[in-house]
This record gives sequence, structure tokens and C-alpha cells, in this order.
Amino acid sequence: MTSNINGLRGLAFIGLSLLCSLTMAAQTDRNTKIKGLITGRSGETMTVKTADSPKVVVVLSDDTKIERPKGAFGLRKEHYTLTSLVPGLAVEVEGTKDSKGELMATKVKFSKASLQTADAIQAGLTPTKEAVAANKQGVAANKEATETNQQAIQENAQEIGVNQQDIADTNKRFNDLSDYQVKAGAEVYFTPSSDKISDQDKAALTQLAAVAKPLSGYIVQVKGYADSTGNAAMNQQLSLDRSEAVIAYLEQSGGIPVLHIVAPGAMGTSNPAASNETAQGRAENRRVDVKLLLNKGMNEQ
Repeated sequence: MTSNINGLRGLAFIGLSLLCSLTMAAQTDRNTKIKGLITGRSGETMTVKTADSPKVVVVLSDDTKIERPKGAFGLRKEHYTLTSLVPGLAVEVEGTKDSKGELMATKVKFSKASLQTADAIQAGLTPTKEAVAANKQGVAANKEATETNQQAIQENAQEIGVNQQDIADTNKRFNDLSDYQVKAGAEVYFTPSSDKISDQDKAALTQLAAVAKPLSGYIVQVKGYADSTGNAAMNQQLSLDRSEAVIAYLEQSGGIPVLHIVAPGAMGTSNPAASNETAQGRAENRRVDVKLLLNKGMNEQ
């Protein structure tokens, strides 16, 4: 009798161990971790290219944690918003897969170096041949300026040339990654040293938001610019302030969710729309370009 009881206890123990093992295996299957490169963002979803798959669809939510490890051992975390997840960013995604095979992200992590690369892409910091040529013309046109002004021009030219090849390579990488179609656009203009949006331009942004909201799978790209008045650092910050002002209006008054807006682009004085030698030209350069984009690949699904 005692041996039978002991035998039953042994079988029960084996069964319980097997059940625990199966439960842990099932949990492991549900908890998925991937590493790869963001190749597209479309509102609440993004696509990631991994070593095993050319396209993994990742679903984002307000509960998704966006983190960057800090410190020598990465024990500390710096938290970011979903707008930081832009094409070209190398990420590690944790989450669970649903019945359609899409990864419901609970956490997204990336390194400082990868973030700097992606920010350079999105901010439009690539010094194009036209921008370099324009600066050379500016130096030639200001030969009679004072020595102080000449030094400032040289410093600005040096800033434009820093890491030119690296940033150009990164920009090509971005162009190879995503194929976006421009659905609509708007130009917002500003008075000197200001980031205030006029009523006329608010109406244009409202109209663009109205076009966007019925669509699925769209993103809004915002790039701010400044004229050549002032120093490079001030113009860079002013172009960022203008971009952020437009984004705030689109969110608060246009009803565009933050999930659909990519990180703001601070373009400084690059890519001028007109000559900075005239008042009219400088007025055209104090602007923010807003584009409503649709990812062709995701819309063909």
C-alpha cells in the first residue's frame, strides 16, 4: 500500500514538473525579442529589418517603453517618446506576437550612437553640394567684410564640413530604406527671430490635418529653417523652435496623434529657398516645411 502511494506521488511530481516546463516554454514563445533596423514608420506601426526577416511588423502603443541604456554597464535608463522611433534607427524590441504574427511591443531599446545617426538623418543635417557651393559664394561675396565676419564665415563653413562623408553615407542609407509618397504639404513662414505661427498658416495646417486624419498609415514630417541672420548655433535652435511650434499646433489644434509625427527636423540655414542677400529672400527662408507622407510599401499590403 505504501509503495503504491509513493508511486502515485512520484507520478504526480513528474506530471507537475512536465506541466511547469510546458508553461515556461509557452511563455518563452509568447515573449519575443528581435534586433534590427527600422525601415518604416506608419502611425502606430513600424517595420523592422532583422537578420532573419526582411520585414517584421511591430505594433506600438502608449504603454510601449522607449529606452536608451546609460552608463558603463547600461544599468540606468533614459526614456524617450515614440517620436524617436525613426527610419534608420537600430533597435532591440521586446514584446509578444499576436495571431497575425505582428509583434506587440512592450519595450524598445537603442544605443546613443544609433540615435545620433538617426537624428542626423531626420534633422536633415547632410551638407549637400548646393549648400557647400552656396557657402563658398557667400565667402567670395563678403571679401570686403571685416576680419571678424570673415572668421565667422570660415567657422560656419567648417561646421558644415564636419563629418560630411559620414553624414552623406547615412543619408544614402535612409534613402535606400524607405519609399514615401507625398500626399499633401504646407509651408509656414515666420517673422525674424520668431516662432509664432500666423493665423493664415494655422489655417493651412488645419487643412493638412483634415486631409491626414481619414487616412491610415501616414506620418507627418516637419522641417524648420532659418535665414542667414545671426550665428549658426542661434539659427539651428530657432529652426528647431519653429518645428516644435508647428508640431504642437498639429497635435493640439489639428488633432494629429503624436504617434503619427516623426521627430522634428532642425535644418538651420541649409537648403535656402531663396537668396539671403535680399529681405524677400530671407523671408522665404524663415519657414517650416510640412509634408504628409504615406509609406508605399505598407499601403500596398
